[in-house]
Amino acid sequence: MGDQKSEADQQVEIWKVKRLIKALDNARGNGTSMISLILPPKSQISQTQAMLANEYGTASNIKSRVNRQSVLAAITSAQQRLKLYSKVPPNGLIVYTGTVLTEDGKEKKLNVDFEPFKPINTSLYLCDNKFHTEALDELMESDNRYGFIVMDGNGSLFGTLSGNNREVLHKVSVDLPKKHGRGGQSALRFARLRMEKRHNYVRKVAELAVQFFISSDKPNVAGIILAGSADFKTELSQSDMFDARLQSIILAVVDVSYGGENGFSQAIELSADTLSNVKFVQEKRLISAFFDQVSQDTGKYVFGIKDTLYCLEMGAVETLIIWDSLEASRYTFSSSSGGQEVKILTKEQETDPKYFKDKATGQDLDVVEKEPIIEWLANNYKKFGCALEFVTNRSQEGSQFCRGFGGIGGLLRYAVNLTELEEPDEFDDAPGSDEDWTSDEDI
Repeated sequence: MGDQKSEADQQVEIWKVKRLIKALDNARGNGTSMISLILPPKSQISQTQAMLANEYGTASNIKSRVNRQSVLAAITSAQQRLKLYSKVPPNGLIVYTGTVLTEDGKEKKLNVDFEPFKPINTSLYLCDNKFHTEALDELMESDNRYGFIVMDGNGSLFGTLSGNNREVLHKVSVDLPKKHGRGGQSALRFARLRMEKRHNYVRKVAELAVQFFISSDKPNVAGIILAGSADFKTELSQSDMFDARLQSIILAVVDVSYGGENGFSQAIELSADTLSNVKFVQEKRLISAFFDQVSQDTGKYVFGIKDTLYCLEMGAVETLIIWDSLEASRYTFSSSSGGQEVKILTKEQETDPKYFKDKATGQDLDVVEKEPIIEWLANNYKKFGCALEFVTNRSQEGSQFCRGFGGIGGLLRYAVNLTELEEPDEFDDAPGSDEDWTSDEDI
């Protein structure tokens, strides 16, 4: 796991875990037959297996036959899942297993095991009538690292914050001369020496900032917060000595009452709103860039499911933008000619039987596969050479994008004339033509 995952990969991972949490939260079982098991990194599989064997012995005494059987089946499933691993993966292991009730009241076995995309520092074993997903919420927190410089007349502290994990990188103390009224003729010289020492202190802090927050010629943090009790922080932020690469990612300059670690804690509290808005700001910036292309009518934009998928197939999409709750499905049908046909249907169209008939013969088509379009794109966007960005409808721009532009669109590498694509029925055989989307590697 040495190589750092790209921002897009991270976004896709977070979206997948969000979707999984939603599915697990909605699952309900009969009795206490749903097991939630989380193993943190460096824990022992053998210890967990021994614990499950012990639980199996205890569960054999459950009086209710139905409940006993389902609990024993869930424990056996968990044991089988653990046998697939010789050791706990570097980021830990999450296992959910049990018998859940489907919408029509039938029982169905559900087994989920995966390695989280970043370390999960929780140990959990619960047998209940629902799955416990609270521990997965910490995976949802932004993985961005933020740099903090807490600077006052006594010294400076360099630290980072990632999620709820804070780290002090370095502390430096300084002894600056105070202002004093003595000196007579040499008062000017004292003042000059004092200013020179302050200047050197600011320079030293600026040099250390480069050392800690820049690696491989670019910032290794998503943003920087400057904090302090005197005007040193303002002086540093406006100084020519402060590296321009870091100056461009200053998120806030905050006043704190203390220096050192107490000041660091206070700076984190005071900048909480700023940091929570970073993702929000990135989203607004992305959608505003999309709206700019639309308002200038450059032709380097696309929206709507059919047109977006057509441009994807052409390789014209540079950034694919999807609403994270887009409701549409990708159906693969087997056609009467023996080939396969792909249609993208919205929720409303799924209730209309005409979309499930062969246009040529009028016969019903057999559904080979159905997959939410958002899931299919999350798994396949790399094939089209584009970046993937998920947006929400919580900001004003996001809401406008979801309602007015169908919740899916993209910024293009070059202008594409989409008017020649227009067909009488927009969704009839989206996207493009059936031939475009009939391939052996359809998922």
